[in-house]
Amino acid sequence: MRLSDDKISHLTHILLKGLLEKKAISPIEDEGQIRRDIRRVIISEMKIADGIDEMVRKKLQSYSKKIYEGSSEWEVMYNKFFDEEASKKGRA
Repeated sequence: MRLSDDKISHLTHILLKGLLEKKAISPIEDEGQIRRDIRRVIISEMKIADGIDEMVRKKLQSYSKKIYEGSSEWEVMYNKFFDEEASKKGRA
């Protein structure tokens, strides 16, 4: 999944605003630093998801029976394998 810099920036503002409104955090740093930290985490998680996606796609391509992307069979197997790999990495 790819997000533009603008979308990530927008998400950091929304997340910070929500956390502050719910008093889930009390900022000891300036808001800019908190948004940068949120951005770093979002990008890190997206890289992990991209790695899992790549592994799952390779696994599906390795089957002797051709499974076509977009088919219901492909979707079911992709989601199953993605969830398994995410769970292995503590992401599920």
